[in-house]
Amino acid sequence: MLKPEIFKPNDIRGVVVGKDVEWDEAGAKALGAAFVKVFNLAGSYFVLGRDMRLLGTELSQAFIAGATSMGANLVDLGLTSTDALWYASGVLDLPGVQFTASHNPAVYNGIKICQRGAKPITVDMLAQLRNHALWGLPEAETAGFVTKRDILDDFAAFLRSLVKLTGLKRLKVVVDAGNGIAGILTRKVLGDLVDLIELYFEPDGTFPNHAPNPLDPDNLFDIRKTVVGHGADLGLAFDGDGDRCVIIDERGQVVNSASIIALIAVEMLIREPGSTIVINSVTSRSVSETVRRYWGKIVVSPVGHSFMKAAMGANDAIFGGEHSTHYYFRDFWGADSGMLAALHVISKLGRSPSPLSKLVEKYPSYPTSGEISIAVRDIPEVLDAFEFDFDGLGDVERDKGLTISAPDWWVSLRPSTTESLLRLIVEANTDHTMVWVRDRALSVIQRFREQLPY
Repeated sequence: MLKPEIFKPNDIRGVVVGKDVEWDEAGAKALGAAFVKVFNLAGSYFVLGRDMRLLGTELSQAFIAGATSMGANLVDLGLTSTDALWYASGVLDLPGVQFTASHNPAVYNGIKICQRGAKPITVDMLAQLRNHALWGLPEAETAGFVTKRDILDDFAAFLRSLVKLTGLKRLKVVVDAGNGIAGILTRKVLGDLVDLIELYFEPDGTFPNHAPNPLDPDNLFDIRKTVVGHGADLGLAFDGDGDRCVIIDERGQVVNSASIIALIAVEMLIREPGSTIVINSVTSRSVSETVRRYWGKIVVSPVGHSFMKAAMGANDAIFGGEHSTHYYFRDFWGADSGMLAALHVISKLGRSPSPLSKLVEKYPSYPTSGEISIAVRDIPEVLDAFEFDFDGLGDVERDKGLTISAPDWWVSLRPSTTESLLRLIVEANTDHTMVWVRDRALSVIQRFREQLPY
């Protein structure tokens, strides 16, 4: 089984357990064969990893069977994080495949793909992959073979080599791995560097303690309480595949991603003045203002890791950040790594006499609603109603979603690239204005709202 709906703008994600299954092992095998065809890998190598999600082993093994039947060889990394897969692709200069559904609910699994050197795939490549997988392909006369390799120790050492970690004061750090893959990696990267307090480090694709999405405030209750209760200096909350990281300050408060983007961007601009920083189209205006204040250049990308990585490469950008807590680094092949972002924050905090809450005060962000996810019956209908209701209040930009901008506020409503949801974000110069715009937006959307199936 392989339903076309699982092919998203940046990757592949679909339901694999329950009554509404969208792809299975037969579909994974077809995808493996199609991957070899699209990337012309017969007789060549690629790298493959998986996280701890349900059916990860079964689906990845089916993919391997399809790929080797087409004559491809591969390096099987086993259980690994998405950013470790990017590392393997970069250091080995091979295309890469990671089985993960990132922050999606437990019933999902998926695939993230990159070209050699961790370069992003294009929309056209995904379309070709979909078409070949759905049509089917004949097997090659000579099958490929599999080798196994554990790269996590090398990956951890590489991350640490990119950040100044000498002369730091000893920090107490709470890490919530959320039963995702980050627990394995955290011990290797941070184990001897900080006093580590662990939450939910055992990988478990059922996510028994909370969902693997750190952007949902409900999933941050435990880490916030633990940071305060243990008098920790900061907290790090990772998503399921470890490529996103939410930062908690010493008061147990969530640090706005815009402040973290600005903090790291400034460090990069001090190191290389005049460098380019990439942000996405719904990143706070405060980041652009900070970057320009430090004489940096700003490039704005569409939302999504493939688009961000493409913009990083095209502009030789030193750093990039998204509101969704994805952080991209030129020294990491332009790819994203939640753990590398965490190391930069630890480095900055470990060299400062001030607590994290004071450090980020230097990079204030505007009042924001955060990202609100809403399931609706008819996305185009909602966007039309939304544009009608806000008519005349600001400048309208309509692409795959809708952005309305006024001098002292902006609102974005766009379809999720990974789930059947709309994402709403509001930012304004004052709390009062933000609440007014947010509530007006929600009043329109509520008319079309439906209950999530999970």
